[in-house]
Amino acid sequence: MFVVGIDIGGMTIKAGLIDENGKILQKAVCDTLPERNYKEIVKDLSKLVHTLCEKQGISIDVLGGVGIGSPGAIDCNKGIIVYAGNLNCKNAPLVQELGKYINVPIYLGNDADCAALGETKYGSGEGVANAIMVTLGTGIGTGFIINNQILQGGLGIGGEGGHICIEVDGQQCTCGEKGCWEAYASATALIRLTKEAMAKDKNSLLHKVASEQGEVNGRTSFIAYKKGDKTAIELVNKYVKYLATGLISYVNVFRPQIIILGGGVSNEGEYFIKMVEDYVKEHAFGKSFNKICKIVGATLGNDAGIIGAGMLAMGK
Repeated sequence: MFVVGIDIGGMTIKAGLIDENGKILQKAVCDTLPERNYKEIVKDLSKLVHTLCEKQGISIDVLGGVGIGSPGAIDCNKGIIVYAGNLNCKNAPLVQELGKYINVPIYLGNDADCAALGETKYGSGEGVANAIMVTLGTGIGTGFIINNQILQGGLGIGGEGGHICIEVDGQQCTCGEKGCWEAYASATALIRLTKEAMAKDKNSLLHKVASEQGEVNGRTSFIAYKKGDKTAIELVNKYVKYLATGLISYVNVFRPQIIILGGGVSNEGEYFIKMVEDYVKEHAFGKSFNKICKIVGATLGNDAGIIGAGMLAMGK
């Protein structure tokens, strides 16, 4: 059995032809170009599916289905992107439109949910029935796997975990509200925190690191941290606290077996993940009488969303 998994991102659309063992046999990619309307994006989705089948030498008719992971609020039941700002989509009937080009079953889900599904099926959470995946990028994506099923919530648009409030009337979030976890613990937030720290300490090594990189990015603070810069150490500890605070809320509510961190920031590796894990274990409810879950880094990288979307089509 073959399926196609598609991961729609803000910059690119990545697709893969997947077998029943979760192995990606062929890959294809194209630019997202979010200034276009969803109908033009759908045409590219169709082209990607055709390209993958041609590479493998198979007919589209033999596909078991196509699964799509998209950012934003998704009505999985109706196959509609309710709202995705980065894609210029609002109430876009993606499944119906793609069905005009491809006569196979089509499934639509949230991209973070798909990444979580991929990681728990074939990645660092393989074999785990209850897991939470958090992707740290431009925003914060969250996927909740409860009893081996994606927790989609009412209308299929639940799971927007980046928008729990961790500070009332706090930092402005891109969603329009204030104090969201995403506004404190995303890669975008880390860059903002780094710039604020640099403005306060003109002698910090952060300035030299940023100059060498040509910009302030998600790695700036960590590079200076490893070199022992006092301001960078304070900054990283603050960021870890913000990130862990949100995770603690989910630990207290769901008691997952594992939390998987993905996205660019998680690429800092074991030392960073251990810092986060230590803070969570120190402050989570019930720490003195109940084992707190392990926190690990994602292992599938950019393939997690593709594989997870493919699992939607396989019904796994």
